[in-house]
Amino acid sequence: MYDIKSSIATEFIDDTEVRESMAYAAARKNDRGLVSAILDKARDCRGLSHREALVLLDCTDPELNERLFAEAMEIKQRFYGNRIVLFAPLYLSNYCVNGCTYCPYHFKNKHIARKKLTQEEIRAEVIALQDMGHKRLALETGEHPTMNPIEYLLESIDTIYSIRHKNGAIRRVNVNIAATTVENYQKLKNAGIGTYILFQETYDKKQYEEKHPTGPKSNYAYHTEAMDRAMKGGIDDVGCGVLFGLSPYRYDFTALLMHAEHLEAAFGVGPHTISVPRIRRADDIDPLMFTNAIDDETFAKIVAVLRIAVPYTGLIISTRESQAARERVLKLGVSQISGASRTSVGGYVNPEPEEENSSQFDVVDNRTLDEVVNWLMRLGYVPSFCTACYREGRTGDRFMSLVKSGQIVNCCHPNALMTLKEYLEDYASPETREIGEALIARELPKIPNEKVRLIAQEHLYELQEGKRDFRF
Repeated sequence: MYDIKSSIATEFIDDTEVRESMAYAAARKNDRGLVSAILDKARDCRGLSHREALVLLDCTDPELNERLFAEAMEIKQRFYGNRIVLFAPLYLSNYCVNGCTYCPYHFKNKHIARKKLTQEEIRAEVIALQDMGHKRLALETGEHPTMNPIEYLLESIDTIYSIRHKNGAIRRVNVNIAATTVENYQKLKNAGIGTYILFQETYDKKQYEEKHPTGPKSNYAYHTEAMDRAMKGGIDDVGCGVLFGLSPYRYDFTALLMHAEHLEAAFGVGPHTISVPRIRRADDIDPLMFTNAIDDETFAKIVAVLRIAVPYTGLIISTRESQAARERVLKLGVSQISGASRTSVGGYVNPEPEEENSSQFDVVDNRTLDEVVNWLMRLGYVPSFCTACYREGRTGDRFMSLVKSGQIVNCCHPNALMTLKEYLEDYASPETREIGEALIARELPKIPNEKVRLIAQEHLYELQEGKRDFRF
């Protein structure tokens, strides 16, 4: 039975509720009165229920869909403005004991190059990332109890935060690792992580168990209930996501929102971010083996409806997607993107020859960070390397209250401009720097609070004179 506050996975992601919601939406998808009413409700920016969101996703009426996309763009602008946060993944190890059918790290893959970084190798990778200009990382490992224990991860986080190279520093480490215990989540919290990220891959229990036949990850309940344990362990910023293409997208879309609703109901704060990866080719993984792939049009609509349904939640898109696909969804709701990513272990220092591939998936957008920053600015976005909220304790419900009140703009926009200025001074090509300086000059007057604006202006001057790391 569906119970939004239950701690049991099959109750807060109740299969009957998902399927009844799908039937409800299919029957009402072109009910103009209902769809219009849902879009009217969306304008209040208080979010939508999973059923309401699915009605919008299913709608095929061109006029209503045009309005839907317009609402998504307006909501994106209202809460996130034209800021796009940049990050990079850092793969520490690809040793894994799971049998996931969509991931080349599965234990039966005997020809993939297995690697685990030493602390010195991590240091070299981090310096390479710092020399690009990155300030925010997402750590990735395979699940292996002896090769990748929690102690290894904690030591790695310590190493990363300790590295200072020229003007470089990693100021925020997000962690994307396997489901673990409350005790281990407490350790991660004490280590100073930002967001704990865990993709469900698919919420359909039957499909989940087929795609995860062996290993610790095969336990659907333990995996699906991980965010509850993370919250209990003190991590109030969590990131959810599904791997679109594993199961029918309508099921996973609905259940993803049900998971967000559950966290809000049970802990008072929903996910900080939602990621929307699509399955991609990798070592021994052929995406054509999976018959639930979604096309670009459906993908764009999923992003737009998510932006409307969870207006306060950051949406993330990675370099799995092409430049064209990323450009389209930026305006519809995406607020964070990766740049210059390597999905191999040690790939930032030593790009791998094809015969030694250790990548988790093929990167489609292979541009440098400078090229990505340049591209974003030419599109009118402000590339942001900001990590201030985590360092100032603005997490969980404190962050959400600032977002919902609209006050976060007085932190986010000046912080974005100041971190962009750092990037321009320390890492940018001459062309990118010229574009960026003009962008900052246009954007500075848009800071609504006059006092904040004047302080930001002073800090921008100090950054030009060699000082670093200002934040509101």
